[in-house]
Parts: sequence; structure tokens; C-alpha cells
Amino acid sequence: MSDANSLERATLDAIYRRRAVRSYKPQRLDEPTIRKLLDAAVHAPTAIHEEAWAFVVVQDKALLKRISDRAKKMAGDELAKHRDLLKAPQGSSEGHLTSMLASAEFNIFYDAGTLIVICARPMGQFVSADCWLAAENLMLAACAMGLGSCPIGFSIPVLNAADTKRELGIPSDVAAVAPLIVGVPSAPTPEVPRKPPEILRWVR
Repeated sequence: MSDANSLERATLDAIYRRRAVRSYKPQRLDEPTIRKLLDAAVHAPTAIHEEAWAFVVVQDKALLKRISDRAKKMAGDELAKHRDLLKAPQGSSEGHLTSMLASAEFNIFYDAGTLIVICARPMGQFVSADCWLAAENLMLAACAMGLGSCPIGFSIPVLNAADTKRELGIPSDVAAVAPLIVGVPSAPTPEVPRKPPEILRWVR
């Protein structure tokens, strides 16, 4: 097999194996591993080469729990505003979501030991897209390294709250865009079927 074929196979393998992992082993990722993930992230496409992203890494379990508790309280107070951000496990009802939010044991970061927040500097209209492109790179790199990851969009409002920004050292003019948990999966995550691509029109 040629090097080109091997690279294609490895790339597609990471794309198709990537899962949203919501159960993690307690072991903590080391700094070299996190730096590899961040390096993969910054090799994403970026509009006019602005590289407007910046990163916050949180591994303090007490801080992760505080942020989780704040997010649950915000959602509990205004659940209707968060329905599009919070995705329940398959088969769950809104009542189950309410129960999850009310549970002291439920952690929105699923007890993962590392949260990486990709932030956007105010450098143009495409910075949010750049951050999500960086997030995809990071998640694919995590998959290739045998790690699990999951975007936690539900945490975006609390991460952009002024008190949380101060605690995390995020400047007031910088926005938290793409929060990702990363860690060692506690078990294999089953494949989730996808619908075929919907092609609205193919102009030849």
C-alpha cells in the first residue's frame, strides 16, 4: 500500500471512528498530550490567516464542578432558552433533562478530567467558524490518539458569564466558542447512524 493510500485510510478512519464520548476514566491527561492536541487544533483552516483563536485548559476538578453547577443553575432558571444547546441522551424526555439538572451528581462535563475551551478574539466575522474548525481538528487528533472527546455546547453561556471569565482569565472582549472535554474513554462508544447527505441541488 502506498504512503498516500495509508494516509487516506488513517484520515478517514479517524473521521469515521470519532464519537461523542460521555464516560471517562479518572486518569488525567499530561501536558505533552494536551500540547499535541492544541498543535493539531491550530493547524485548522483560518480566515485570511488571522488565527484568532486562543485556548483555556481546565484540569482542576473543583473548578470544573463549580462551572458545571453554575451551568445547571442557569439552565434550571431558564430551561426554555437552553433546549437547543442541551441534547439529551437518546430516548430522554424534557422531564429527564430537568431531573438531570436537579441532580447534584450530574456533571455537564461527564467527569472528564480536562476541559479545553477554544476562544475567539474579536478579529472579524469568521472567528467563530475558525474556532469550530480548530475544534474538529482537535477531536480528530484525540480520536487518532485513542482518546475521547465531546463538545459541551451547554457550557457556553456560563463560560461567557463575567464571573467565569474572570476566574478563567478570559478577557472581556474574547468569547468562549467551542468547549471540549477530552480524556480516556471508560468503554467503547457505540456507532451512531447518520442520515445520507441531503443534496439540495447539484449544478453541473
